[in-house]
Amino acid sequence: MAKEFHYKPQYGVIVIVENEEEQKKVFEELQKKGMKLKVVTT
Repeated sequence: MAKEFHYKPQYGVIVIVENEEEQKKVFEELQKKGMKLKVVTT
């Protein structure tokens, strides 16, 4: 019998910035507010 998985709902916000410097600044500001963050580059 297959084990059933239950996922906790998660919500996120994507912020588009112009360059790496701005990305770092926004990341640090949000981190200071205690937010869990992930950096994504495309």
